[in-house]
Amino acid sequence: MVNYTEVKIQLKPGSERDLLIAALAEEGFEGFEESEEMLLAFIPETDFNPESLEALVKAVPAEYTVGTIRQQNWNALWEANFDPVQVGTFCHIRAQFHPPAEGVEHEIVITPKMSFGTGHHATTYLMIETMQELDLAGKTVLDFGTGTGVLAILAEKRGADSVDAIDLDEWSIVNARENFCINQAKNIHLHQADCISLQQVYDIILANINRNVILENLSSMRSHVAADGVVLLSGLLTSDCNEVVEAAAAAGFTLTGLQERGGWIALKLAVRQY
Repeated sequence: MVNYTEVKIQLKPGSERDLLIAALAEEGFEGFEESEEMLLAFIPETDFNPESLEALVKAVPAEYTVGTIRQQNWNALWEANFDPVQVGTFCHIRAQFHPPAEGVEHEIVITPKMSFGTGHHATTYLMIETMQELDLAGKTVLDFGTGTGVLAILAEKRGADSVDAIDLDEWSIVNARENFCINQAKNIHLHQADCISLQQVYDIILANINRNVILENLSSMRSHVAADGVVLLSGLLTSDCNEVVEAAAAAGFTLTGLQERGGWIALKLAVRQY
């Protein structure tokens, strides 16, 4: 288990927000929370490099502060700032201390701790929004980089027959397992791994990670998705679009859908038919 370093960056109007987030992601930052004037960025304490951060933020320029989020106070910080997330009438994501929603198709209860994926970030929202378009009934699904497990839970709620959820981070594994239990998931199989090593072909692959991990694993995704399958990708900035689409094409995919929200994108891929 590791603590996280939290960086609070005060953004000025006109700041190159997307480029800064992309640069921070390259340095290993795993989670972001955005407001009009503030960017919060989170990185495992062991991966934090103060000199690299100083160089990145100096180029913006912007003022920032650095703090530590310890395991024992993560929940207190989260609860103080967490509001339920609703994706139309399709999906409502809340904590256990929030009342249930009315008039929604699916409700998911999440306790994120040090895992990211509550629906607040645009990429998770985009993945959920795009999953609404998919027929998951009876399908096999891979959630690559499951985090809190929210997408795996939604896949099962939408009728997936079997879901494999993988993540490298030990804290995410512990947290996802807890969330699967809270949501009474029965068909989700959790694995700790940094790549798709399971000998399985999936109808649908979900990957809300980051550009570098996606680029490194596109060929593997192609090997593990059915000929008529679908791959949903996010964790990507609008500036990543061309590079990822070109790499996906080289791996044997065709772009069939694109959603955008607040400078972030989700891509829907199909296997290219020759």
